[in-house]
Amino acid sequence: MRKYLDERIERVTDEIEGLVRTDVSCGQLMTVPGIGPIIASAMVAAIGNGTAFAKGRDFAAWLGLVPKQMSTGDRTILGRISKRGNRYLRMLFVQGARAILLRPASWAKHSFGPWLTAAARRLHRNVLVIALANKLARIALTVLVQGRSYETRIESAAA
Repeated sequence: MRKYLDERIERVTDEIEGLVRTDVSCGQLMTVPGIGPIIASAMVAAIGNGTAFAKGRDFAAWLGLVPKQMSTGDRTILGRISKRGNRYLRMLFVQGARAILLRPASWAKHSFGPWLTAAARRLHRNVLVIALANKLARIALTVLVQGRSYETRIESAAA
């Protein structure tokens, strides 16, 4: 039974990778760190070209990767992550963020260096994962809407 399931997973994975290779949008999404063929295909399948969202925060909120806001008067209190929206796609972005966090040496290469290093010092590991997943979702939407590949912006230490 296990061998059958492994073969079936392999066939489906090969099919997804074949479909992703033929889609330009998926290819552009896979240039974003932490996004592979499964996340790219799921994102394109869920939102198409992404024009339904005005900005990246709307997409992240749709995924459930933003904190719930409770406002009274002039105070805004941020609560737990809302966890509303597309559970499957949210889970994929969280796993992509975990994959990036596994290799701190590559953070600077992906232009997450200073931000991620500072965030890692002050945030709990799970909060950091969600914050990075939120950032990845926003970047992915921008890449999808603008129709271009992800470009790393590495800032020099002298600047």
